[in-house]
Amino acid sequence: MRYRRLGRTGLDVSEIGYGAWGIGGMMWVGAEDQESLRALHRAIDLGVNFIDTALVYGDGHSEKLVGEVVRYRSEPIYVATKVPPKNMLWPARPGISIDQVFPYRHILQATEESLRHLRLERVDLQQLHVWSPEFTASEEWRRAVEDLKKSGKVRYFGISANDYQPASLLDALRTGLIDCVQVIYNIYDPRAADALFPLCQQLGVGVIARVPLDEGGLTGRITPETTFPNGDFRNRYFRGERRRQVWEHARKLQQAVGEAHGTLAQVALRFCLSHPAVSTVIPGMRSVPNVESSCAVPDMGPLPADILEELRRHIWIRDFYSAA
Repeated sequence: MRYRRLGRTGLDVSEIGYGAWGIGGMMWVGAEDQESLRALHRAIDLGVNFIDTALVYGDGHSEKLVGEVVRYRSEPIYVATKVPPKNMLWPARPGISIDQVFPYRHILQATEESLRHLRLERVDLQQLHVWSPEFTASEEWRRAVEDLKKSGKVRYFGISANDYQPASLLDALRTGLIDCVQVIYNIYDPRAADALFPLCQQLGVGVIARVPLDEGGLTGRITPETTFPNGDFRNRYFRGERRRQVWEHARKLQQAVGEAHGTLAQVALRFCLSHPAVSTVIPGMRSVPNVESSCAVPDMGPLPADILEELRRHIWIRDFYSAA
């Protein structure tokens, strides 16, 4: 495993972090706790020291599993979680006041609940789970950030950008209160590198790259015949002709890069880590084989310049979330 500085936090985090949405169950049907626990332990065995979860993942179940593992490991492990919007709307809607989304008391109460689930006294990184530029000037979230840090319950604070809206964070970063951002960044949608990443580098803000595998679309395993369990959100995300579209794009991508640079999933992770602004990338890893495959990526290093240039030809901007 290799490590990078998480912006100005001073934390050295593993290039491969553990995305813990899937182990919460509910929207990801089929997650089995014992396999999830084995996967978490195996990831730590292989050097992963950064785990990203959220209060809303499985209604706290993901946090409880993470806490069950972290408390009994001797290695230093950094845990990040997120405050859900009070109105439970993803993404944040324009015109809705922060009083309905992140009032001061809600941010504090959500943090307390996460700490109870994790059974920790402090979380290394707390994040707001949605964002709107309209929130930037509000004192509600600013006061919550300062008070949580002063209390010692939160070390650092960040924001998870709305899906496909990386530029929405620019003004928030200029407040100086944000230590880290989490944003969609992958081969199909690299827009975070346009304006957000340069500002993060300028201000010393850490970057967590999420959805590096396009919810499975960049693994090469989604085919027109792929099925998911009832209730699994991927039935919506990959509905109708989307499976065929994803399959066709993945085939062209695989043909373009060949097999010399790893599996398609490994190429996708290497793409993220090829940008110097990225501190860590957080694929979902619900099984031990997925953990082992992902954790092999840092030793492969960044992708060659000619492959990165080729990948620019495969940008595929679309929104499967809001239309799902």
